[in-house]
Amino acid sequence: MSENGFEPLIIVYTCYWCSYTAADLAGTSRLQYPPNVRIIRVQCSGMVHPNLVIDALTNGADGVLMCGCHEGDCHYLEGNLRAKSRADAIKMMLDDFALEPERYRLEWVAASEGPRFAQVMTEMVEQVKKVGPSPYK
Repeated sequence: MSENGFEPLIIVYTCYWCSYTAADLAGTSRLQYPPNVRIIRVQCSGMVHPNLVIDALTNGADGVLMCGCHEGDCHYLEGNLRAKSRADAIKMMLDDFALEPERYRLEWVAASEGPRFAQVMTEMVEQVKKVGPSPYK
């Protein structure tokens, strides 16, 4: 628990082919990361519309993390490039909703990167702890 008792809720969208598999590998490898994350598996990171991110942040989540395949490795060819372009739109929308940019993060995590997945989860939780609770809670 953090000093002020705040434990953030982080919604994590993971692509089925890479990032979700990395999450599974982290689990089977018994790698530790904070229990603050709620993983939502999607077919492709490019399928997550910016409105889903904003809805999560304005309905109780303290942060949203998008994890997809590395550039050039997308099962759907260019889905992760779509996620990357949507990240720019999301960052502009965060400002419209008076939300800090640290509440959203996009990361590429391959299926074989279980340790990286656990590291990114830990970093995201710590990052959002520093920002504090969502003003929409």
